[in-house]
Amino acid sequence: MTRKIVQQYKAYRDDIRDLQTRRPVPGPQLEQLDPFLFLNHHGPQVYAPDNLGLPFGPHPHRGFETVTFILRGELAHSDTGGHESVIGPGGVQWMTAGSGLIHSELSPESFKQTGGELEILQLWVNLPSRLKMTAPGYVGLQEHDIPQIPLSKGHGVINLISGTVAGVTGPVESLTGVTMMTVQMSAGSEVTLPAPAARQVFLYTVKGRLIIDGTGAQAWHLIELDNSEDRVTITAKDDATFLFGHGDKINEPVVSHGPFVMNTTQEINQAILDYQAVKFDVTL
Repeated sequence: MTRKIVQQYKAYRDDIRDLQTRRPVPGPQLEQLDPFLFLNHHGPQVYAPDNLGLPFGPHPHRGFETVTFILRGELAHSDTGGHESVIGPGGVQWMTAGSGLIHSELSPESFKQTGGELEILQLWVNLPSRLKMTAPGYVGLQEHDIPQIPLSKGHGVINLISGTVAGVTGPVESLTGVTMMTVQMSAGSEVTLPAPAARQVFLYTVKGRLIIDGTGAQAWHLIELDNSEDRVTITAKDDATFLFGHGDKINEPVVSHGPFVMNTTQEINQAILDYQAVKFDVTL
């Protein structure tokens, strides 16, 4: 027996300038999937030469973590903690905003000049109240830094970012023990993934259709699963890519305002005041 589908939430279009963007959460039917707060799916699209690139200039965050998956293209990151990187296709950046960071996520000049394919996922993972004001941090991983676990008969691969699967441990040690991976599968192949019943699973279909316990899962959908079992068996109906992870539910109030996610309105107001008072080390 494996987990079953409870509901599917279609990602709705919410383009940002010329960046094609789909968002399954938060959405009209789902505010959050504790501890997972937000997912933007940018692309897939092709940028022409002499483009403007990504529009995410310097902006603040407090109270949560961002996990960004660069599926195609490149992403240049810099933040007020002194971290800088250019992450290529297959890479991931995991940023702990914690007490406050200002970061910038832009296209490198070379990409803006030559153009090319672009597809990026950004997931926001909440932090419990005890960690809201933790010290900021950043990990940038290129594709070769991420262990790949091959599926049976070479029909796909698990790219493991955090947590442990089949005796392999991902390179990111999550503050809250979140397990996170992307999975690529050939049509007709099957994989069974650990999904402890006490934890919240996050499953988003990036490409292709899946079958979960006999029920079809559509592309560009967030798939909510029940908590009946400690594993989930997934079959690819097409060549497919999906984002998969799980984490402990925080079960605390969530108050968000733009780039800040805290537990109370008072904490949000304080975040705004601290940002305005240049307490996030505004040095970009």
